[in-house]
Amino acid sequence: MTFTTLSLTLIFVLIPLILSKTFGLGLEKDTLIATIRSIIQLLVIGYVLKFVFDSDSFVYILLIVLLMIIAATNNVKKKGLSIKGITWKVAAALIFVEVLTQSILLGFRIIPPEAPYIISISGMVIGNSMVLAILFLNRFTAEIEARHEETELILSLGGTPKQAVHRQLLSAIKASMIPTIESQKTVGLVQLPGMMSGQIIAGADPVIAVQFQLLILFLLLTTAGVTSVLLGFLSYPVLFNEKMQFIKE
Repeated sequence: MTFTTLSLTLIFVLIPLILSKTFGLGLEKDTLIATIRSIIQLLVIGYVLKFVFDSDSFVYILLIVLLMIIAATNNVKKKGLSIKGITWKVAAALIFVEVLTQSILLGFRIIPPEAPYIISISGMVIGNSMVLAILFLNRFTAEIEARHEETELILSLGGTPKQAVHRQLLSAIKASMIPTIESQKTVGLVQLPGMMSGQIIAGADPVIAVQFQLLILFLLLTTAGVTSVLLGFLSYPVLFNEKMQFIKE
């Protein structure tokens, strides 16, 4: 694909702009900002990755992964500002998931220890963890606010903080995991995932493309479970003081 051909794809940006303007949705500015940012960010990262792949240095690989985690953390923390220390909690969850998945992939030699594999899969893992963390925090904070009277009642009856927020915690974890599970039920029937489609377009054997896509799908199941559970159990203790009293604020 040439840059001339790529420029023609801006038609797909023009269509939602027209719809937003026609129906008064007010999304023109956000759409333009998102488009410009995506162009700049992807072009920059394209040249950066070319340099990293050519250098084949573990230090550069580590820096790229670290940059992904920092960017994802800054995006997620905005959804949980009411939770004390949310920044380090999110960062800890993302780092743990990344270390866990890469340890399995490299330890069992499922993928070779090369920059293209490590960085590409890390991007998928961290990106998916970021979305799941946002879903979890949105649901968890809403559940805590809606059921604060129930929480205080359980505490007044002698319940522990964990018992007081048990239902809210499980509800938030389940809600954040459902989209990943449901999307995998129809994969191959309703949609052809991005990694598989990209490989097929690039000329790879469809069967090989399917094998790599299955790897990613199974990987994302672990990402969904570990991210939500870990972030949940890191977050709920700070909702209570040292006397096990619920902090409404």
